[in-house]
Amino acid sequence: MNTASALPPAPTSPENLPETPGQSWRQLSPQQWKSGLAAWLGWTFDGLDMHLYTLVSAPFVRELLQAQDSKDPRIGHYGSIIQAAFLLGWAVGGGFFGRLGDRLGRSRALCLTVLTYALFTGFAAFAQTWWQLMIVRFIAALGIGGEWAVGASLIAETWPRRWRPWLAAILQSGVNVGVLIACLANVVLAGQPPRYLFLVGVLPAFLVFWIRRAVPEPEEWHAAQAQAKAQAGNGGAQPAIADLFRGPTRRITLQVIAVCAVSLTAHWAFMFWHQQQLRKLPEVLLMTDSEQNRLASQALYVLMVASIIGNFFAAWLAKRLGYRATIVWMCLGYFAVMTGTYGVVRDHQSLLHWLPAIGFFQGLFGLFTMYLPPLFPTLLRTTGAGFCYNIGRIAAAFGTVFFGMFSKVSDHRLALLGAGLLFLPAGLLALRLPHARD
Repeated sequence: MNTASALPPAPTSPENLPETPGQSWRQLSPQQWKSGLAAWLGWTFDGLDMHLYTLVSAPFVRELLQAQDSKDPRIGHYGSIIQAAFLLGWAVGGGFFGRLGDRLGRSRALCLTVLTYALFTGFAAFAQTWWQLMIVRFIAALGIGGEWAVGASLIAETWPRRWRPWLAAILQSGVNVGVLIACLANVVLAGQPPRYLFLVGVLPAFLVFWIRRAVPEPEEWHAAQAQAKAQAGNGGAQPAIADLFRGPTRRITLQVIAVCAVSLTAHWAFMFWHQQQLRKLPEVLLMTDSEQNRLASQALYVLMVASIIGNFFAAWLAKRLGYRATIVWMCLGYFAVMTGTYGVVRDHQSLLHWLPAIGFFQGLFGLFTMYLPPLFPTLLRTTGAGFCYNIGRIAAAFGTVFFGMFSKVSDHRLALLGAGLLFLPAGLLALRLPHARD
């Protein structure tokens, strides 16, 4: 085999990629609209399924452990292990389904990811032990991690380049809308056993039928596949995951992994432990279970609305400063507000006033959506974006458990402060990312 021909071509900078047809909304083709809608809905249901657990983790794990006291330290310990397994599954799914997306096509892989996370989120309702819940959450996360990479590549290959920062904001807002739907479902089902909430996660499975029928594969993917087959006939080979660590692609791969690993560790430690912190406040412990559920939903509601605003602010800033500078500033802002929020003891009312600031800087993660895929060759695009972004979930998985070790039974502020501190090195590492003004 000709080893040199197996290597992918050097990645193209996002500002040098050929423009996709459609300069105005009226000029967009039906394929572009369908691709955009499919990716947005996939991300919306991602947000729904990924946050159902964070809303009911404390009462559900308590039920599975048959713990008599809500202060039982086993609840936080096993709850964090389940969340860690979820993040590990997310990382594995990003690489696995990303590879399928490059080989089978974006539309086919999107169907498989949605079906995976929908069915296994529903199976969580039937868990009888904490380890059963851990297993089904791990498998559900495979689909959620894969959907991120496939959906991002689908949009990057079908929509105009100049719109991509705004498309990133719209896609990331889909996740936020999904979380809001999860919060609404939690409020509606507040008087029911916490396991019932997971049945809501089955709904995305019906999306698969429409995607498979209505969303075609991008022309760019078809062209790249045809070229790869022609090269294979001449002794070449399709690019493999190992090619992410060869040639000029290797430097980009390592830089993106570093930034994503550190920032996602901090972000997901916050997303898990802030709910535990809220529920363990002295005045909240006096509330009924349904009142605590409503408060948890309210906190996430505040976060997600602010995050939607942050998504579009980050897109606006990226249009003016470029992705790299915007990622740096959003990391520094996230660090500042985490320190301000958890640097002192606060009651639940005070926390609700600070959470919008944290949510605003979560717009950071919308930037990766359109920034990462074009950094990689076409037949390594979902593999590269999915692997590099989601590999950070492995660090986040260990970080969620690690920071929990520094928590007291009724106070998780130290864990949250430690998580927030990580945004400083994340911002410094981001200075080494490729510069791209889209």
